[in-house]
Amino acid sequence: MSSEEKQAVPAVKLASLSAAIQAAAQRANWPELTPVQAQAIPYLLGKQDLMAQARTGSGKTGAFLLPMLDRLDPQKKSAQALILVPTRELAKQVDEEAQTLFKDSGLSSVPVYGGVGYGHQIDAFKSGTQLIVGTPGRILDHLIKGNLKLDAVQMLIFDEADRMLSMGFYPDMLDIQSHLPRNHVGGYMFSATFPPNVQRLATRFLNDAEFISLSQDHIHVTDVAHIAMEAPRMDKDRALVRLIEVENPDQALIFCNTKSRVAYVATVLRRFGFQAAELSSDLSQGARERVLKQLADQSLRFLVATDVAARGIDIPALSHVIIYELPDDHEQYIHRAGRTGRAGKGGVAITLFIRDERRELNKVASIYKIKFNEVSAPDEEEVASVVAQRLTAKLEAELRGRDKLKTERMQRFRSLASELAESQSGEALLAMLLDDHYHAATHGKLDPVPQQKKSPPTSKKNNRGQSNKKRNNYRNRK
Repeated sequence: MSSEEKQAVPAVKLASLSAAIQAAAQRANWPELTPVQAQAIPYLLGKQDLMAQARTGSGKTGAFLLPMLDRLDPQKKSAQALILVPTRELAKQVDEEAQTLFKDSGLSSVPVYGGVGYGHQIDAFKSGTQLIVGTPGRILDHLIKGNLKLDAVQMLIFDEADRMLSMGFYPDMLDIQSHLPRNHVGGYMFSATFPPNVQRLATRFLNDAEFISLSQDHIHVTDVAHIAMEAPRMDKDRALVRLIEVENPDQALIFCNTKSRVAYVATVLRRFGFQAAELSSDLSQGARERVLKQLADQSLRFLVATDVAARGIDIPALSHVIIYELPDDHEQYIHRAGRTGRAGKGGVAITLFIRDERRELNKVASIYKIKFNEVSAPDEEEVASVVAQRLTAKLEAELRGRDKLKTERMQRFRSLASELAESQSGEALLAMLLDDHYHAATHGKLDPVPQQKKSPPTSKKNNRGQSNKKRNNYRNRK
């Protein structure tokens, strides 16, 4: 039975919930439940697996913490709920909210993430804390070392599941699953979007899960999330680079209006180390077929194209479309965004716009009844934080996989690492090594991709110069 055919669980009001939950809400100064809380809480209390579309600020943390007051046993001194999050900042944030809601209930929680000592975390495990909130890498470290047991876990929460996949945590999450009890553990996933990779994650960890979307009044799988980001006119190319670094999509189709802009954007991406190719009317048929083959077999991550050149491209699993330039024709936005979210699968359409284009963006929203979720374009500080945590997770995973001989061999570099970290020139060397390792691990080796062929030189003085100019202007729109 599909999610649409199932009977939707009615939303609840705060007054209908237990005294413990009402008291916790009062401690947090929540007079009423938010929409995501009202719709999600019945599923968690009813022990029914759930996927919920919920963005930052929607109250989703309370949606999965409040039911724990009824489901977890404060007398049982062992981990009964596990919340996996993508970043240490989110782990601390969720833990702080848990501390408020759990006050006077006998339940306790602990944030678990890398970059800090193990002592406090191990002490919390030994004391029998009931809720573990952490990043997959550090939690797996504790499981491998025997510091943490998940035998009594009955609730597994994935917070910001889309970001966890973009951070590269999927292998660690699979390893963590092997430490969970053999009997069914309730699984609950909260994510801003449900692109294909997140849906695949859900089938791996959740059992017959329901879908709820907070943008509609009924239960369904979100097809396409429409996101808008304002970027400075003179910094738009760098904004695209930062966007890709943070989103880290498996593949993306990037739309520009002219073939010259396509060539420019593809060049910028490749200079930054991304696997990017261009597709415009100047590309030969053989080169075009090669690009499309690379896209289909997923050996190419980013394709930059004009609308005309992208005709006929059908990639059912494409998770992201990035609209670098708003199209001249409003209807063309629908054709671009429609390249993702195919066959009932979720997708993301992100539009980069400059301030002068806001009116045109509003027209698109009005004509096609689209509600754009406008978010701030990531800055360098955010990118640095995301890539640092992503790289740390990868390095921790590689360290866990080292055998005893390799671990012994690397000891000879410990003193050098300390010396390099203490000098400015040494820091530059370490940064270079980390940058190279990150790009090799995240973006892979750059294979040659077909490039736009150069137009033949034209005579400086030619009776047909004017007509050639007009014809080239026309072709540049393709």
